[in-house]
Amino acid sequence: MISADNVARIQRALPFWLSLILVPVVLFAAARGGWALALPPLASWGLFTLLDFLTGLNTENADPETPEENLFWYRLITLIWFPIQFALLFGLIWYAPRAEHLDVLEKIILFFGVGVVTGTVGINYAHELMHQKTKLERWLGDLLLATVLYSHFRTEHLLVHHRHVGTPRDTVTARYNEGFHRFFPRVLRQGLPSAWRAEREMLARRGLGWASRANPFWRYLVLQGGCLLLAFWLGGWAGLGLFVYQAFIAIWQLELVNYVEHYGLTRKHLGDGRYEHVKPHHSWNAAHRASNWLLINLQRHSDHHYRPDRRFPLLQNYTEAEAPQLPYGYPLMTLAAMIPPLWRRVMNPRVRKWRAMYYPEITDWAPYKTWDLPMPR
Repeated sequence: MISADNVARIQRALPFWLSLILVPVVLFAAARGGWALALPPLASWGLFTLLDFLTGLNTENADPETPEENLFWYRLITLIWFPIQFALLFGLIWYAPRAEHLDVLEKIILFFGVGVVTGTVGINYAHELMHQKTKLERWLGDLLLATVLYSHFRTEHLLVHHRHVGTPRDTVTARYNEGFHRFFPRVLRQGLPSAWRAEREMLARRGLGWASRANPFWRYLVLQGGCLLLAFWLGGWAGLGLFVYQAFIAIWQLELVNYVEHYGLTRKHLGDGRYEHVKPHHSWNAAHRASNWLLINLQRHSDHHYRPDRRFPLLQNYTEAEAPQLPYGYPLMTLAAMIPPLWRRVMNPRVRKWRAMYYPEITDWAPYKTWDLPMPR
């Protein structure tokens, strides 16, 4: 018999399992075709935005010293997601090329929806897993990233982003006035070389060369290559093309979130390539309840940068006096980011207010709009 305490823990964790509703939505869209193909992106973005308006904000904080064993039902959703996503993704790669009721355009729209799910949920869960200390969780994170052909994100995120966020060295810190359509190709162009350089430098500090077996890029290559071969084996050239397409959509989803998380927020340059330490006010936060269910508290982003290995149910909310707040949750804000004039109208006044609040002594922000400040060493 399940104890009363365990029942209470399950009930508290259950909202974070709402991501599972996206699986039958995708399957229904694949089976039905036509109008139903709009449901996966609508469920991912629209449903949780609507729920945000209905459920409001959640500013309560769990005890950060909560024992690990009390978090089992929260952790479980991240542990089971890889086999679920693997079966969904590769099952559809087998199914779609053979589905006579779907024309070519419908198959493309279907895998747009699949990419929204593998990006919104899959990469986000991979992000949670790769920050943890157990080998199982880190491997599950690697496997999830391989299914979207973005394995180097682990290196770039852990070794570059967390260290250099808010500086020119961090590829995914969006600069003030940098539109997403400029940001995205820049990240695609700079991210992989940046991750490779970070791993090579880490290996050098250990007295190892880039060809060492300790270089995780070999693992990335094998896992991603295996996914590509499996997609081709299951679906031929059509299956391979659909797999690569969903990976691109997933990456686009990830980088939309990256764009929103730190847009225009810059750490103070201290001279000689040095910057102040990362502080809570260097991340945009959102306390919207439902989108935090979907994104497993990713929107409590300041606390994630403060304690990167803190599990998602224990991430702390920051008040508006402590860290900048977004007007809406990430799903709606990422849609706004796709329309740069709208984005600037909403966010630029907030960035200017942030600058006046935290850095009143800085009167010339022009150097912070460029990428040519001295690089941290």
